[in-house]
Amino acid sequence: MIEAETPILPNPVGEARTHNSVAPEQVTADVANLLDVLANGGVAIAPLDVAYAILAATPQGIRRIFDAKQRSYEKPSGMFGNYMMSAALHLLEDEKHAMVAEMVEQVGLPFSVVAPFREDHAFLANVDPFVLASSSKAGTLDMLLNAGPMHNEIARQAWARNMPVFGSSANLSLTGSKYRLAEIDEAVREAADVSFDYGLSQYANHQGRSSTIIDFRDFSVIRVGVQFEKLRQAFKDRFDVSLQS
Repeated sequence: MIEAETPILPNPVGEARTHNSVAPEQVTADVANLLDVLANGGVAIAPLDVAYAILAATPQGIRRIFDAKQRSYEKPSGMFGNYMMSAALHLLEDEKHAMVAEMVEQVGLPFSVVAPFREDHAFLANVDPFVLASSSKAGTLDMLLNAGPMHNEIARQAWARNMPVFGSSANLSLTGSKYRLAEIDEAVREAADVSFDYGLSQYANHQGRSSTIIDFRDFSVIRVGVQFEKLRQAFKDRFDVSLQS
């Protein structure tokens, strides 16, 4: 099945988008604040290029997210990560790790890697079993990569703190992603202890899509997301790999 490229919402005059709306030093400070909240059992709403996300790091935070979103525990949360974290945690062949790095560093589009992972890795040692169980499925871990300045800084600081962060899109389950803080459902916004408004998400679109999720064991596509056609073409041109959607 061939998917048409996801139409990106037009940018109203003067409306900032998440990829360039906030100075780097402010992003760094905001993320430090956000992680402090999560470390104390809280919940945060963060602006990503793919959509606004809601995240936590503790059992109480994760439960609040699932309750607020009315989300089934059959749909696990994802980890906020980068290609270095994927290389450390995901159990993949060297050539697949190299693909992830090239897609992040040279192609620069957001996507999620699903793969088996090292449950005994030191980075996960202090993660509550409930949190890990609700953020993995059948021995695989979903890790979001390259989803904008705040996402990348969350991943960097989380790694430095040895504090994994998990989350999902900030919306009621099955209602489509939200691309402005003000558009997020009231019940979801009320579940957060802190929220950050960076304007319109970079890849806001009419379909309510977020990141593309790829199972790197066989390159099947678990979810078609934003910029999927560009991702598919990049995998074909660079690695002769056909994403199976």
